Amino acid sequence: MPPVQSRDFRLDFFRGVALIFMFIDHIPENILSNFTIQAVQFYDAAEIFIFISGYTAALVYGRTLALQGPSYATARILRRAWQLYVAHIFLFVMFTAEVSYTVMTFNNPMYNDEMRVGDFLGEPHVAIVKALLLQFQPTFLDILPLYILLLAIFPIVLLGLRRQPLMVLLPSFLLYVIVQLTNLSVPAYPEGDVWYFNPLAWQFPFIAGAALSVNGVRASRWRRLQRIALPAAAVIVAVGLVIRFSWTIHGVWDSFPGLFLKELSPINKSNLSAIRLIPFFASVLIVAALVSRDAAFLRWPAAKPWILCGQHSLEIFCLGILLSALGHFVLSEYDSGIVTQLAVNLAGVLAMCLIARMIDWYKTMERVAMGERSGKPVREKRITP
Repeated sequence: MPPVQSRDFRLDFFRGVALIFMFIDHIPENILSNFTIQAVQFYDAAEIFIFISGYTAALVYGRTLALQGPSYATARILRRAWQLYVAHIFLFVMFTAEVSYTVMTFNNPMYNDEMRVGDFLGEPHVAIVKALLLQFQPTFLDILPLYILLLAIFPIVLLGLRRQPLMVLLPSFLLYVIVQLTNLSVPAYPEGDVWYFNPLAWQFPFIAGAALSVNGVRASRWRRLQRIALPAAAVIVAVGLVIRFSWTIHGVWDSFPGLFLKELSPINKSNLSAIRLIPFFASVLIVAALVSRDAAFLRWPAAKPWILCGQHSLEIFCLGILLSALGHFVLSEYDSGIVTQLAVNLAGVLAMCLIARMIDWYKTMERVAMGERSGKPVREKRITP
């Protein structure tokens, strides 16, 4: 039986950071987006979220596979995929209602095109079927379909990683390379559109995270890797920071030069361009080397809200999507001044943290009640994939 490991709060913390950054970045022309990860690196919160999701999925379901076999592990994975699917459909309905209400209230049809819900209002009988098939993906509603699809194939991936990791990693990487060379994509609705998060490319960081979780790195090999790769990773991250931050300053102050802006821009996010992926993996290596499982800052009171958001990622993600759309409407229709922007951001982040705290309290009380009924001690919270 594999040993019981204590919860790794690094996963919760950085996933919580990714969720908060997603909320901020999803508000167009938001001043605080100049202070998130996408302002200083070529990648953003999406890579963090998908990589950690792959890591935690392998961590949770790998233990289930070891203890209870492949059939039960597969059932649990598919059950989680179904939960995500139901949450996505619920979010789709709420988001479409939110946008439609705003369009009618303020008589501003611009939001139909901006939020990509115009096709739903034009032919709802077709759009709703396409939404159920995950082919219709309005703005902000494109990462959950990716996650659902990745979980749907994860039973096979997990079995392969447990037996022959390279037999999974190599085809995954090869598929990623093919996408970069051929621009291969997955069609979406309406006709001519493609999945914004191309699953043929984005599967690679998810599977890479899962492979790292399942197989890990031996201590001796990790020390050698740090000596050899850590300096190179630091250079990659530093160069990315200088170039990308120059773009951010250029966007605010036009006379400031954006380094290599014409040569490198635009950077393809849909297909996860290598210029995004390489700095991301370099950052993962640096964080893994510098932030230990028992890092002191993870026990700080200030870190608790971020950790709770990461622990209840599905609920907080859905809430963040609705709040970012609401924040966009408020800034567009009433006032887009800096004070209002800061107030909208603060209100949204506080709402996400408070809801995460309420969910955590409820689930804790539920575990206590179950423990009292069964006469067993309350167990530590499970990591949610």
